[in-house]
Amino acid sequence: MATFLYKLGRSAFRRRRLVALLWVALLAVAGIGAATAPAPTSGSFSIPGTEAQRAFDLLEERFPGAGADGATARVVFKAPEGQKMTDPAHKAVVQETVSALKSGSDQIVSVTDPYTAHAVSQNGSTAYVSVAYKVNAMELTDETREALTQAGHNAQGKGLTVEVGGDALQTMPETGSGEIVGVVIAGIVLVLTFGSLVAAGLPLLTAIIGVGIGVSSIAALANVLDLGSTTSTLAMMIGLAVGIDYALFIVSRYRAELAEGREKEDAAGRAVGTAGSAVVFAGLTVVIALVGLAVVNIPMLTKMGFAAAGTVVIAVLIALTLIPALLGFAGDKVIGRKQRKAAKAGGAAPTGDPKAAKPNGGTRWARFVIRRPVMVLLIGVLGLGAIALPAASLEMGLPDDGVKPTSTTERRAYDALSDGFGPGFNGPLLVVVDGDKATADKAVSTIKGLEGWSAVTPATPNKAGDAAMITVIPKDRPSSEATESLVHDIRNATGDDVLVTGATAMNIDFSQKMNDALVPYLALVVGLAFLLLTLVFRSILVPLKAALGFLLSVVAALGAVVAVFQWGWLGSLFGVEQTGPIMSMMPIFMVGVVFGLAMDYEVFLVTRMREAYVHGERPGEAIVTGFRHSARVVTAAAVIMIAVFSGFIGMTDQMIKMIGFGLAIAVLFDAFVVRMAIVPAVLALLGHKAWWLPKWLDRILPNVDVEGEGLAGTAPADEADGGASGPKPDLVKV
Repeated sequence: MATFLYKLGRSAFRRRRLVALLWVALLAVAGIGAATAPAPTSGSFSIPGTEAQRAFDLLEERFPGAGADGATARVVFKAPEGQKMTDPAHKAVVQETVSALKSGSDQIVSVTDPYTAHAVSQNGSTAYVSVAYKVNAMELTDETREALTQAGHNAQGKGLTVEVGGDALQTMPETGSGEIVGVVIAGIVLVLTFGSLVAAGLPLLTAIIGVGIGVSSIAALANVLDLGSTTSTLAMMIGLAVGIDYALFIVSRYRAELAEGREKEDAAGRAVGTAGSAVVFAGLTVVIALVGLAVVNIPMLTKMGFAAAGTVVIAVLIALTLIPALLGFAGDKVIGRKQRKAAKAGGAAPTGDPKAAKPNGGTRWARFVIRRPVMVLLIGVLGLGAIALPAASLEMGLPDDGVKPTSTTERRAYDALSDGFGPGFNGPLLVVVDGDKATADKAVSTIKGLEGWSAVTPATPNKAGDAAMITVIPKDRPSSEATESLVHDIRNATGDDVLVTGATAMNIDFSQKMNDALVPYLALVVGLAFLLLTLVFRSILVPLKAALGFLLSVVAALGAVVAVFQWGWLGSLFGVEQTGPIMSMMPIFMVGVVFGLAMDYEVFLVTRMREAYVHGERPGEAIVTGFRHSARVVTAAAVIMIAVFSGFIGMTDQMIKMIGFGLAIAVLFDAFVVRMAIVPAVLALLGHKAWWLPKWLDRILPNVDVEGEGLAGTAPADEADGGASGPKPDLVKV
């Protein structure tokens, strides 16, 4: 592989104009496709195999046009102190609001009158209007949302406190500011790492091009493949992360090759042949993690995973072709100004001799770990183990409006309903009966014999009389354990012809499905990655150590998430106003994203150690060599990722805040504790055994030559091509 990639890198360097033109053309085609394609919808959301989904399907069949899985909203009215919502003046305001809502949008299915629907609290202080829509929240038009908020605003100015809640106001969070902050910090880190604006700009430029092609392609194919508007979010986050990482490693290796006195074209070829090989396998681990989301069997997640995997493939191809092409355009500017001046003046420059090079931070740290491997290992493992302890109390669910900031109207509506009617009114259960009136009445009686409900409405049959709907109001809030128990109790007490659904039940089923899929997903992703890393490192213990270290960092990150968002520790520091369950897709999401990034750092760091070991260095020397060449770059890549993910912590949306915090802390633990401390400590303790591979397995496994051993006798560019490449570039040392 190294030889093939070496030739590819040299070819891209030499034919830089053609390569750059092709990528610009691809970006233009994808952009035109995205601009001319119909606007993407939210995509169909379903959870196959769950009772809540079967109930929704039954509702669509027996209650056509009812918008069973459509968006909902509640306009909550609260009278001034000492007054009641039944007062004539307040009643007139509510009736006016109901009329305005009915005429405000053609996406509305129904608007209830609180005075005929018994939606006035017992003390008369609070009333609410329920609004049902034909489509889900992401398919609502801006005009529909505006009509909803305007109706509430008009009533607000007439002596009543009016708040609007429900998922009808749900929109995709604006993440642009977080991404901009991350890119700015990434640029600063790259400049500090390379000491050259050009070298720092290359990873940013190519990452943006890769993300642009990937996200534009997703937008262009959204309607054809039924891709939701959320599909591009994961692709953008992962594409930006790996795009910067992969380019960073190849540019860094290119500069190292120049420092050893190689010609520019040859240096570009060797950078792609060595670091590029690591990029290919690192990219494969990320693709495995993302495509593996199909195990969960939720179509939306499967599409998100495949779309993000496609963006990663684009990032790999750009790193292997566009980066060497741009290095050809950059010339000497890829080197820092001071080093260029020193080279032109004939001053002393660093050589490729590791003994002559001045020890850097990575070298000093590696030597420290080698001297005290047991101490470093114990501190790292015990420290992460202690942070991981809260993960044992992990409670999964989907946060409701109760975790939103009190500054939002959704949270204030949630609190007003809880105060006036009880917390269960924020998460009603919809019970669907597949049977006649007698079956429905029996179901009502059975439910009333259970504990945990606040109200049970009479059964509402359909026109054919072969199905009915029952609304059950729990006593506790939607995300509580008591409400979850009530859902399970209803399902256990009633027969197969009685199904429980609604947003609360759907969330419970979604959480259970994610929980059930976690172990198979881990087994698939870690198992395939173990085989891949065995092929890369030709070792059993190194991939095993990599997988165990990853699990330790992810569990520790989950522990930190539980401590902050579920227990409330340091919650005020991160803007957590209300604790609650951890988002049900958080564990699998973290496993998929962090595993890919963790294996990136593992491959780039340990591949350089393996390269030194293969070329004759002792195990301890190989560890020091790997850190001398890769530690600074891996550190820069990790800092960039932490900055990108931390940008999302400042978002007001609790779910986005949780994702940003979880990913940032996971990268922090994995890069700086596992890869930088535990990995060298374990390798130092194992010595030669770390690179042991059974002879029978060594004969079976193909030699992919990630270390570039096959490049040892490769001829320089001009000799290999018979001088076709033109005059030799100037030698540049850094």
